[in-house]
This record gives sequence, structure tokens and C-alpha cells, in this order.
Amino acid sequence: MRVLRWTSPSPEATHEAALRLAAALEGAGLAIGLVGPLGAGKTAFVKGLAQGLGLDPAGVASPSFVIASEYATPCGLRLAHVDCLRVESEQELESAGFLDLLVPGVVLAVEWSDRFPRALPEDRLELHLSRELGPDAATRRELNAVAFGPVSRAVLARWREALTRETSSVRD
Repeated sequence: MRVLRWTSPSPEATHEAALRLAAALEGAGLAIGLVGPLGAGKTAFVKGLAQGLGLDPAGVASPSFVIASEYATPCGLRLAHVDCLRVESEQELESAGFLDLLVPGVVLAVEWSDRFPRALPEDRLELHLSRELGPDAATRRELNAVAFGPVSRAVLARWREALTRETSSVRD
């Protein structure tokens, strides 16, 4: 397991971090769990991820009521955006086609993934987003990423390198 801690000073910086994560995927699919309270920036992060995969971020919305949305990207990967906030059970998640998204070539971004931790594959990246307290609380976010498995560890190492080149707010 590897960990990355990063403080985002603004929504734009969070968006840029997601763009860098998309580049760090290097064409590989990966399951990404997104955990955090309402307003922490989960959907905004997925919009940045989508842009990094070549999609228009304006076309990406939280799939709260449809559970999952899929997007074909110009780079050959598919982006699947899942929101578990209103999902009542793992059975409901499976009925929505979740298992069909756990295939190679899919970047699976799951908001509220902590509600069904056993649904994600063992090799995954978990991102915990939180709002910082203080005068910059409206814009600053704390992001803690944990990699489980060889693919996610390699992606996290490349992402860490990209973030370190751009900012000094990366911590171990």
C-alpha cells in the first residue's frame, strides 16, 4: 500500500491534479474510489479526470439518480462514473450493471465508494477528499490517495512525480 497526501489550494488546482492522474494512467484502466462529504470535490475531480482523458468536462455530471454514466474517450479507454450515494445495497449496485464496468480498458470513478468497499477490485486507488478548516475552507481541499495493488501503486508513483514537479504541497 502506498499513500499520497496533497493539499489543493483551489478548485482549479484540484482539476489540474485530476488531469495529471489521467496522464499517469498511461492508457491503463483503473478503479478509483472517491470518498468525502458532500461538496468535497468528488464530481469536480471526475470532471478533471474526464478532461485528462480527452472529454469535455461540461458533459460530465454526477450520476446520482442514474447510478452510472459511461463515456467513450478519444484515447480508447472508457470512463465510467458511478455514484453510490443513493444506492441501498450491493445487489442494487450489481443490478445497475456495476460488474460489467470491472473490465480492462475502463477507468472506473466511484463516488461514495466507502458505502460498498467490497464492490471495488483489490487493485484500486482510493481518494479521500476533505475540506480544510480555516479562512480558505471554501477552496482548499486535502486529498489523501491510497494505492492497493501493483497497477494502482505504479499509477500513484507517476501521479506523485507529476504533482511534485508542479507543486510543493505533496507529502508522504
